[in-house]
This record gives sequence, structure tokens and C-alpha cells, in this order.
Amino acid sequence: MLGIIGIILAILFLMIGSYKGLSALPLTLLAALIVVLTNGMGLWESFSSLYMDGYVGTYLNYFLIFCCSALYAHVMTESGSTLSIAYKLLGWFGKKRVILASIIIVAILTYGGVSLFVVMFAVGPILYTMFQEADLPRHLIAAVLFAGSCTFTMTCLPGSPQLTNIIPSQYLGTPLTAAPVFGCIAAVAMFLMDYAYCQYCAVRARKNGEHWSFQKDFDASKYQTSDRDTLPSALVAFLPMLLLVLFIFIGGRFISDTALLSVSAMLLGSLSCYLLNFKKFQGMDLRKILGSLNNGITSIGSLSAVCGFGAVVQGSVAYSNIVEGVTSWEMSPYLLAVVATAVLAGVAGSSSGGARLMLSSMSDYFLSTGADMQILHRLIAISAGSLDSLPHATGIFLFNDYLGTTHKDIYWHCFWTALVPPAIIALVSAGIFTVIA
Repeated sequence: MLGIIGIILAILFLMIGSYKGLSALPLTLLAALIVVLTNGMGLWESFSSLYMDGYVGTYLNYFLIFCCSALYAHVMTESGSTLSIAYKLLGWFGKKRVILASIIIVAILTYGGVSLFVVMFAVGPILYTMFQEADLPRHLIAAVLFAGSCTFTMTCLPGSPQLTNIIPSQYLGTPLTAAPVFGCIAAVAMFLMDYAYCQYCAVRARKNGEHWSFQKDFDASKYQTSDRDTLPSALVAFLPMLLLVLFIFIGGRFISDTALLSVSAMLLGSLSCYLLNFKKFQGMDLRKILGSLNNGITSIGSLSAVCGFGAVVQGSVAYSNIVEGVTSWEMSPYLLAVVATAVLAGVAGSSSGGARLMLSSMSDYFLSTGADMQILHRLIAISAGSLDSLPHATGIFLFNDYLGTTHKDIYWHCFWTALVPPAIIALVSAGIFTVIA
């Protein structure tokens, strides 16, 4: 029992510390220490093995993805493509519908197979310009990023190539398009809830006199222009992003390694942008372009630290007890799948991790119940994307690094877009399917 209390205290410590604006590395080290001491784990072994395995493993897995994504973002910004795209979207939607336009472009990329981490770099510069033009505060960018990438495109829409939608297929033998009607209804409901919240925040920000501002020591020159005629045409600006999405969508059928797929797509996008805007890059110091790789290295540190903490938690006896306890609850298959997946995703701080843990223990049971596997697939995916958005989630630390914000600035955006809507939809739907069954 003490071990479970220790995990809860460690997560609470992470929540409070991150809310106060403390950085990820010291926070995760201290939180991991709480877990180690309350679970009777070896101090040296826990940090030198578990924590470092989680940290280094994440660094190895995402190093090239982050560096190449940062390179793509830099090339798109230097060429003026991000400004051109932003102004085109503003022309289509208008400044009053910046929130809607932002959610849509993020959703298109994630449904096309672009991961959350890559999307941040791909559309971040575009959103900077759009929100600056609409004079909306920078912290609202996090709200639309959460709404467009961590919700309906990741878990609801049939055929989503995101990992949270793939894992149930691997265990239940269901297609990625499982329960298409239910999935589409859930996606529409989730989109409407998220859009309503984001729009409410925009209106409230204006009433409170909040305005756009760049973070301290930020080079804002590439996000402003006095002569739009010098920018690339809309076709030239959109083409690298279109090639990126098409490569991931089509290449995913032939390349099983998602890291290789993402890195290749980012390099293709960077190269195509460079060639299409070759005249603009002539004479530019190559060191300036390649120096953008450092931006990716900076961002990956927080992600690795949080994953190191997660590895310590998962290596504790209390964590095993939590998994065993959750998966032994007696209730209808639909409710059990939703509750167990959400709880494990919350403890792990990962939607895919929660889904995999639950299914690795209970997939045989679900297959023997006679429940509709396609409905279960969709419920598991949706519920996995709920409690994974507690304050120790990796994506929040990542957005803070990129946007120059803190948990105090953006966590409630995460809570009301990526936690509450999926939790409500998953629980209500599970209850309905239980009654129908």
C-alpha cells in the first residue's frame, strides 16, 4: 500500500512542481526518488538502470525525429513559407475564425499520420503568425494543438494511423476502421466540445485584455513582413507540407518503422522547401540553417526526463499491483475496458502505454466475452486518450519548451480539451453499449 501511495505522491509532486514552473529534469529526478524510497527499490539501480534506460531510450528513439523536425520548421520559416500559409489561411477563414482554422490544420496533419511531436514543429510557426495577426495570447496555441492532435484524430476517426488506434488492432484482431459509425459520432462530439472550449477561451482572453506576445529573447523577425509580395506563392508554400503528409500516408504502407518514416518525411519536406525556394537560400550561411538542429535537441530533454520517471514507476512492485488490481475488476466488458485503460494510461502518462498494458493482460478475456470487438477497440482507444493527459504527460512538457509557457499557463487547456471530452464520451458510450448488450 505504501508503494501505491508513493506513486500517487510522486505524480502529485510532479503536478505541483510543474504547475509552479519548475523544469522537467529536477522534477522527475525528485519524483522518481519518492517512488524509489516508498517502494523499497535499490537507489543506485533505480536511477542508473531504470531512469537512465527510460531517458536514453527515449533520446535514441526521438533524436533524429526532433532534429529533422526542427530543421523542417526552420527551412519553412526562413523561406517565408510559414508566413505565406498563415496569411492564406487567414484569408480563407478570417481573423475571427483563427481557432477553427488552427484546429483543422493540426487535425489534417495528425489524421494524415504526422505524430504529435512532429506536428508541433510543422505548424508551430504557422500558428505563431496566425495568432499574432488575430492578437490572441500565445498560450492558446497549446489549446488548439491539444484539440487537433490528441483527441478525435488520434482515437476516434476510423483509420487513424496513430499508435493509440493501432494497438487495439494488434490484440483484438480488429481493423483500424473499427466501429466507423460510432467513431465518427464520437469524433464530431469531441470536436464540438473542444472547439467550444477553445472559442470560449479566445473570447475570454479578449475580454480580459490579453494580447499576443513573443517569448523573451525570441527572434520575431521571421514571423512578420512589411511586403507580402516577397513571400512564396501559396502553392509553393503548401507543397512541402503536402508532400510530407502524402509521404507519411503512402509510405506507411511500406515502411513499418515509424521513426524512419517520420525522419524521411521531414527530410523530404525540408529538401523540397529548400529547392522550391532556392533563390532565397542562395548566399545564406549554411551554419545558420543547420544550427536549427539544436532546437530539436533542446526540446527532447524534457521528454526524455519524463519518460525516465515513467520507467522508474513501471519498474516498481506497486505499479505491478496496480495493473493486477485494475485488470481484476468485475464489471461489463465495455465499462471495464474504459476504466482499466484510462487508469493505466493515467499512471503511465501515455495513451499507447495504457492501452498496451491493459490489452496485454486482458485481451484474451475480452475475446472470450462475446462483446463486440470493434466497439471495444474504439472504446479502448478513446479512453486511452483521456487520463493520459494528467500534468505529468510528456506532451505538456514538450509544448512548454516550444511555446515558452508553463503548466500554469497551459495545463487547463489540456484538461478541458484532451481529458474531459474523451473521458465523458468513453464513459457515456460504454454505459450505453452495456445497456444495449
